[in-house]
Amino acid sequence: MNPLIFSLILTTMVLGTLLVMVSSHWFMVWVGFEMNMLAIIPLLTKQHNPRSTEAATKYFLMQATASMLLMMATTMNLLYTGHWSILKLTNPMTATIMTIALAMKLGVAPFHFWVPEVTQGVPLSSGLILLTWQKLAPLSVFYMISPFLNFNLLMAMALLSIAIGGWGGLNQTQLRKIMAYSSIAHMGWMISILIFNPTLMLLNLLIYIPMTTTTFLLLMMNLTTTTISLSHMWNKLPLITMFILITMLSLGGLPPLTGFLPKWLIIQEMVNNNNIFMSTLMALMALLNLYFYTRITYTTSLTMFPTTNNLKMKWQFKSSKYTTHLPPMIIISTLMIPLSPMLLVLE
Repeated sequence: MNPLIFSLILTTMVLGTLLVMVSSHWFMVWVGFEMNMLAIIPLLTKQHNPRSTEAATKYFLMQATASMLLMMATTMNLLYTGHWSILKLTNPMTATIMTIALAMKLGVAPFHFWVPEVTQGVPLSSGLILLTWQKLAPLSVFYMISPFLNFNLLMAMALLSIAIGGWGGLNQTQLRKIMAYSSIAHMGWMISILIFNPTLMLLNLLIYIPMTTTTFLLLMMNLTTTTISLSHMWNKLPLITMFILITMLSLGGLPPLTGFLPKWLIIQEMVNNNNIFMSTLMALMALLNLYFYTRITYTTSLTMFPTTNNLKMKWQFKSSKYTTHLPPMIIISTLMIPLSPMLLVLE
C-alpha cells in the first residue's frame, strides 16, 4: 500500500475514534463511528484475495447495520427528550436499542458471528487493529452511558459472550480464530462490570490491549497462524514460542500472570454487590478459555518434531524487527500482578 494513502487511512481511523471518545453529541458520535468504519475497510483488504474481500464485506454489513440502529436510537432519544446530548439517554427502549447497536460493533454475543470469520480472513496486522483499536470507540460510549443501561440485558450478553468465547475456541486450530473467541470472552467480562464499576471496565481494557498486541506481534514475527506451525516453531525458536505460550496463558487468566488481575477484581466487585451466583458462573466459564490455552501450551511444549539440524535449541533472540518494544510489552502482559495494590488504590 502507498505510504501516503496508508498514513491518511490511519489518521482517519484514529480521528474517528477520538471524535467518538470526546463527543457529547450523538450525531458527532455517529460521524466518528462512520469515519472509523470506512477507514479500516482498506486495511482489511490489504491482501487482494477473495477471503479478505469477503471478510471486509461481512465487517461492513455488520457495522453499517449497527450504525443504522445507533442512528435510530439517537433519533428516538431526540423525540423523547429534545436533546442530542449523550448523557440524556433516559428512555428504556432507546437505551436497549443503543446497547444492541454497540454490542454489534463490539462483537458481543449474540452478535458475535462476524468476529472469528473477519479476523480469520484478514492479515495478522489488520486482525490486531480489529481486536484492539476498534474496541475503544464502542466501549467509550458504553462507559459514558453506563448509568442508563439495562442490567439484565447486559448480564445476559456478558454470560453468553464468556460462554461462547470459551466453547468456540475449543475445537479451533487457527490462532486468529482463537484470538477472536478470546476477544469475545474478554468483551463479556468488560460489559459485565459496566454498571457496578465502569473504571474496572477501563482497567480490563488497558490490560487486554497490551496482552493481545503482544501475542499478535509475536505471531507476526514468525508468520505463525495455526497451532501446528506453532508446534513446528518450538524446534527453531523456542524462546519466542515460550513467550507466545506464556502470553496466551495470561490471556486465559492463569494466576499469577497479568490476565488474572482484571478477572480477580471484577469477581471481587461483583461479590461485593451481592452477585455471587453470576460471578461464580463467569469464573467457571472462564475455565474453558484457560483450558484451550493450556492445551495449546501442553501440546506445543511437549512436541519435538524430527529435524536435520544438530543444534535443535536456538535460544537466541535474533530477529531485530520488534526487539525494541517487545520485551517491555511481554513484561506488561505477564508480570503486572505485583502492581495490583496500586491499582486497587486507584480504583
